[in-house]
Amino acid sequence: MNTVWKKDMIADVVNLVIGLGLFVSPWALGFAAESPTNWNAWLSGILIAALAVAALAVFAEWQEWLTLAAGVWVALSPWVVQFSANQTTTTLHVIAGIVVAAVAALRLWYLHQSPPRVTV
Repeated sequence: MNTVWKKDMIADVVNLVIGLGLFVSPWALGFAAESPTNWNAWLSGILIAALAVAALAVFAEWQEWLTLAAGVWVALSPWVVQFSANQTTTTLHVIAGIVVAAVAALRLWYLHQSPPRVTV
């Protein structure tokens, strides 16, 4: 595992915290009995956290694309899975999804805007 911390890793730590927060949110906010809302939070949180851990271990562009897709899913899931009537869970999912997707999009943009590296 890479033990040297870089500024780029901050984005992965943010996504890890959001993923873990999304995972524990059904218990913390009291919607653990509301299926499929709870399952969406648990599975999405696990996916986002796992992708963040993978990116912290060894960065690859595909991880950011999957994280972007997961963030978009989380933001849209209240309407797709039909739990948008619950204002608390909808707000949680939309904000978490937007932040995860924005962080991943920013990382992808930064990755493609970097000048080419020449090794001598």
